[in-house]
Amino acid sequence: MTSMSEMAGLADVVDTAAPGPAGAGPAGAGPAAPGAAEAGPAEAGAAGAGPAEAGAAKPMGLRERKKAKTRAAIRQHALRLFRERGYSATTVEQIAAAAEVSPATFFRYFPTKEDVVLQDEMDVLTVQALEAQPAGLGPIAAMRGATRAMLAGLSSEELARLQETIELSMAVPEVRARAVDEFTRTIDVMAAAVAKRAGREPDDFAARNVAGAVIGVIMAVTLPSTDLSITATFARIDAALAHLEAGLPL
Repeated sequence: MTSMSEMAGLADVVDTAAPGPAGAGPAGAGPAAPGAAEAGPAEAGAAGAGPAEAGAAKPMGLRERKKAKTRAAIRQHALRLFRERGYSATTVEQIAAAAEVSPATFFRYFPTKEDVVLQDEMDVLTVQALEAQPAGLGPIAAMRGATRAMLAGLSSEELARLQETIELSMAVPEVRARAVDEFTRTIDVMAAAVAKRAGREPDDFAARNVAGAVIGVIMAVTLPSTDLSITATFARIDAALAHLEAGLPL
């Protein structure tokens, strides 16, 4: 991977405004599905208070709130059962029964059992935090600021839940394999957000390359790490983005 400033095809996106320090503004990073509301911004999206509000998200209607509550309940019971019984020993049928929904309803919210671990609201919160960054920041600096803002807005319970899902992602082979698909989907989400900041179409080639570079360095520093705290993990992510912003010097 080359740096943003050295990619000729990305020059317009990167130079939309001169890059500045990444610390400006609130901060975040990660996968999404229909909005969720377990208890706080990381699961609630627009349903609760927290970082989601920073992105000026529209309030959800009654139907959306019910869906968010159902999705959050499924995920909450799934993570509890994984703690109590282990991931492999827990079935979708058991999760559905605990959440008082049918297995068919489970699959309407989560395509696979692995997705109940991986699909949180990090993508949504990151995009909202990214949109809140000053227009004068370049895309990598803005992403660093968004990551800091999202992390700062998470409660201790949300951080603990995020740590739990990261550990499951690293420890369970099926979840780890599925995580690669989630990274691919996250590139789509981030590319659209980067393109929006630059006034381009969601499928813009250069914006997608920027998003791919961002996700690439994040994967490079997080996938090998199986025993880091959530704070240490995000510190590595920020260091990786700083390295990318500097042009990946060796």
